[in-house]
Amino acid sequence: MVNLTILAGGYSTFVATYLFNSEANSLSLLSQSPTGDNPSWIDLHPTNKSILYATNENTVGGLQSFVIQSNGSLSQVQGNTGSGGDSPAFAVHLSTGEVAVMNYGSGDGLIIPTLEGGLQFAEDAPLISFPANVSHPHMALEVGKEVFVPDLGADTIWRLASDGAPGQWSIRGQIDQPKGSGPRHIAVRGDQVYTLHELSSTLTQQTIPAHPSSPGPARLAANFSILPPGLPKGAAMAAGEILLVEGSNATASPFRAPYIYVSNRNTGVQDPRGDAIAIYAVEPKLRFVKHVFTGIDQIRGMEFGGFENEFLVASGVKGEAGVLVLRRTHGGADLKVVAVNKEIPTRTSFVWLG
Repeated sequence: MVNLTILAGGYSTFVATYLFNSEANSLSLLSQSPTGDNPSWIDLHPTNKSILYATNENTVGGLQSFVIQSNGSLSQVQGNTGSGGDSPAFAVHLSTGEVAVMNYGSGDGLIIPTLEGGLQFAEDAPLISFPANVSHPHMALEVGKEVFVPDLGADTIWRLASDGAPGQWSIRGQIDQPKGSGPRHIAVRGDQVYTLHELSSTLTQQTIPAHPSSPGPARLAANFSILPPGLPKGAAMAAGEILLVEGSNATASPFRAPYIYVSNRNTGVQDPRGDAIAIYAVEPKLRFVKHVFTGIDQIRGMEFGGFENEFLVASGVKGEAGVLVLRRTHGGADLKVVAVNKEIPTRTSFVWLG
């Protein structure tokens, strides 16, 4: 029997802990740990897996830290700081020992130094404001010595670099995206950036310019619609999440090839099949494989875990589908639902433990 623990954030006042048994294909709710309001995005410390970070996606945004206890529940709040703006929809710990938190509602963000091994936050990081008429930063991704920030409102990916001191970062350039596309989340592989666009429901591929200040937009090497076929009249699609899973180097592994998985969210008239996850092969070039329908209403969060990332956990922000675990099949080219728990109807982000 293989037991895997999953933590799940959401628009609530708690982080939920689940136990997935990969032999029995069962998903059990273990606990609900109290947090601040709306811990919609959660992330693990990269080296100390007993530390969890959670945003508080409120008008006056916040960021909290917790210790993960042996039973998978959370301690009381350890660190607590403001995000510097409105509706922080994303936070991630960087290899520098800082935490990047992006404020979707106010068009700004912070890169906050941590103290005491990552549990506490310094309070003097300057606010990073993004110079656009409309700015909705929705993610931060560490790429080498830079941090890339896709901006759904400005149709660009900002390129940030450190000014030397902890917490001191500034904009050094940008990678412009198609007008009106709404870049939401990104994945990077080598010198390629794969961008999921919320407003156009597209997946694009670009070569990252070698220098942050390179003028003009990077040429699109690929541009796919991720819309599933057969949508009902009145459907309104908005892309959600992108995950890139590398192929395994183990010769006996069934998962030898890399794939990209992207979620579609239907914010209009619901499809009886639920939202779809679109699967793309990465090599030798980006190629659509198939749509997998999940029964979920507005997939906002999903995350891979388990040995060789065999399993995907996902949930919606609306409806009552609960939390699903899907298994990768056919070498990663397909997904199959293997477990469901409906005790909590909606969740928005996940991390796997172990």
